[in-house]
Amino acid sequence: MIDFIISILPFALVMLVTGILSGVLAGLLGVGGGIVIVPVLEFSLSFYGIEPEVRMHIAIGTSLACIIFTSLSSSHAHHRRGSVDFSLAKVWGPAIFVGAIAGSIVAAYLNSQVLAAIFAIVILLVALKMLIPLDNVTLSKDVPKGILAPLPPFFIGGLSSMMGIGGGSLSVPTLTLMNQPIHKAVGTSAVFGLLISVPGALGFIVTGFGEQGLPTGSLGYVNLIGLGLIAPMSVLAAPFGVKLAHAMEKRHLSLIFGGFLMIVACRMAYRMFIA
Repeated sequence: MIDFIISILPFALVMLVTGILSGVLAGLLGVGGGIVIVPVLEFSLSFYGIEPEVRMHIAIGTSLACIIFTSLSSSHAHHRRGSVDFSLAKVWGPAIFVGAIAGSIVAAYLNSQVLAAIFAIVILLVALKMLIPLDNVTLSKDVPKGILAPLPPFFIGGLSSMMGIGGGSLSVPTLTLMNQPIHKAVGTSAVFGLLISVPGALGFIVTGFGEQGLPTGSLGYVNLIGLGLIAPMSVLAAPFGVKLAHAMEKRHLSLIFGGFLMIVACRMAYRMFIA
């Protein structure tokens, strides 16, 4: 027992730090923390003999489970500051929820290399959008309505579930392109994270049952050890991120968001080619 504890101690310390970082980013940027959890957890699992074929699935599934708790903390903190657009959440919520279910099912049939490629490419595109000074550029004057209105949130939910993220990395830039204030976009995206993470995590639990080569403490593709270490720290750190977000200017917030995503995208692309 002591040998087992000693063997997982480095992993445990990494997960605790990951939880703090993901919580701060959840509050600061309206993301669920998955952009930190997925690459760090995938990298950490490689040191414990976990095969590349399942590492990405475990990282994504565990990330989505952690995001459930982070999103609850972050969305509550943003709501207290009046930065959640509940009318938009009601319109986009159902499509995001259905998209998340679809994304988790599709991800079960994709190999880790494909999932890593999707993660890297999407995050890179989002990073470029946030880094380039396009603050006054919009695609529409408001959030589109009509028969095509469910498409953006459906794809946001689907891609986010496949990537193990809370949706903020996609919904924040999408909403800013639709002429929505970034602080409102960040706050509302925290709510979207809950609608993505719950069905997404359940999907990865179900599709991972019976899979060979999973690490100790796994429920399907969700690793309960990682969840137990990351989630509490994320919840504690999220309100601090919210405080930082409301103390910063719009452009500074965009630059931090874009810069961090660029680093994550490059790192995941590197891992994809050497896995």
